[in-house]
Amino acid sequence: MIRKTLNASQLQQEVNRRIHRLQEIVEDGVKIRVPRPQLQEPDKTGCNWNMTNFGNAIGFDRAIADVMKAVRAEYNLSTEVKSSGNPFED
Repeated sequence: MIRKTLNASQLQQEVNRRIHRLQEIVEDGVKIRVPRPQLQEPDKTGCNWNMTNFGNAIGFDRAIADVMKAVRAEYNLSTEVKSSGNPFED
């Protein structure tokens, strides 16, 4: 499967959205802190990012791991560098 590409903020928002939609998290009223994705060398599946150190996530490790597996299979982190907008770049 070809992965779609998102920037770090978009990936963080997508993981956050999916985690906070999970029934067990909604029922417990927990707010999980989702870290920014970190670029890495592509792993054996071809995914080039990972997230670690979720906040307030004790007891939800399995649910978060399931979300991460799904999102990592769908998306890669964009490696494009944005232009600073400086018209005088050399």
